[in-house]
Amino acid sequence: MSETSLRIGMVCYPTYGGSGAVATELGRLLARRGHRIHFISYARPFRLAGDFHPNIVHHEIGSEYYPLFQGQLYTIAAAVKMHDIVRHIGLDLLHVHYALPHAISAWMAMEMLGEERRVPTLTTLHGTDITLVGSRPSFAPAVKLGLDKSGALTCVSQWLARHTCERFANCGRLRVIYNFVDPEVFTPDNHACNRRHFADDNEKILMHISNFRPVKRVTDVVETFARIAARTPARLVMIGDGPDREKAVLLAEKLGVTDRVAMLGNQPGVNHFLPMADLFLFPSDGESFGLAALEAMACEVPVVGADAGGLPEVVAHGECGVLCPVGDVECLAEESLRILTDADLGRRMGRAGRRRAIERFAARSIVPQYEELYRRLVSGDAMPSPCSDSLASFLPEVELTE
Repeated sequence: MSETSLRIGMVCYPTYGGSGAVATELGRLLARRGHRIHFISYARPFRLAGDFHPNIVHHEIGSEYYPLFQGQLYTIAAAVKMHDIVRHIGLDLLHVHYALPHAISAWMAMEMLGEERRVPTLTTLHGTDITLVGSRPSFAPAVKLGLDKSGALTCVSQWLARHTCERFANCGRLRVIYNFVDPEVFTPDNHACNRRHFADDNEKILMHISNFRPVKRVTDVVETFARIAARTPARLVMIGDGPDREKAVLLAEKLGVTDRVAMLGNQPGVNHFLPMADLFLFPSDGESFGLAALEAMACEVPVVGADAGGLPEVVAHGECGVLCPVGDVECLAEESLRILTDADLGRRMGRAGRRRAIERFAARSIVPQYEELYRRLVSGDAMPSPCSDSLASFLPEVELTE
């Protein structure tokens, strides 16, 4: 290992969603900074589609199916792939995204390698691995094992760190490193999409981007839009796909707004679509961070969302958007209309959002935090205590449970 570059195994899910997007963007930026990045996933990460960099290699996790077992043996297959890459190619560390099963797979890989060959592991928690999977009694012990065996742990928000601390009693090992955005990629100056393809000049465009899972509350998006469209000319652009897509389609039909809702499915280049939006709707009821909202802010698009999860750490209420109680469609609609019908307010909030994205969440300030943590892990230095602006602010409030 040279003093300036590292060989990093980046283990992630390749699908559309925050954890895969963050892992991919992190790997891409690290590669530009001279590090050798080995992506390890069961398919090429979606944000790497069509991309090439000499410092990026992708290793596909194959999974065998045997009739005796119920389902594929992904956890073991991932562990064997990590083992093989460390053994035959050589890595300085593994950075795994999502606790289950990737943290468990990394521990298994290190056990196979033995003391002489093992490398340190950093596990980044993204949300549902703690709040959903980690809360189930059938999975919680495995999640705890993966966390305990990781060399270091990071969370993408203070809200998530608090939940992790409460459930797994590992407060002293948690470090908050926020998700990030590249302001040169997500910019209001990107005019690749012709706005007139989606709306007339007198119509406002509302946008929503997600994986359409129940936590995203996409039916709230449609109902909010229907209330807005009844009072001002508007269109809704929904990007993504998932289990609740059909519910959103049926509700749009029931409310009579189908002809004003564009369902675009998954799109790898959301930075091309966001700049044409007048407002971003994000009513998720348990978002650990809200990467899509941050990307909208970077494109000078005001955000109206739910006052829940980690979103209040991203969207400054009243400054670059508005946060309403979860499920309060009336609030979402009224606040959206207030912004949409006041051009000066919309511009002020949009510009404030981009300033906040650059000042607090720009890649240039976040990526070095990961680099510093990588080097501490590789050198064997003691991990720093949680910084005052992350865990110290809420740890006194936490009562640990068994």
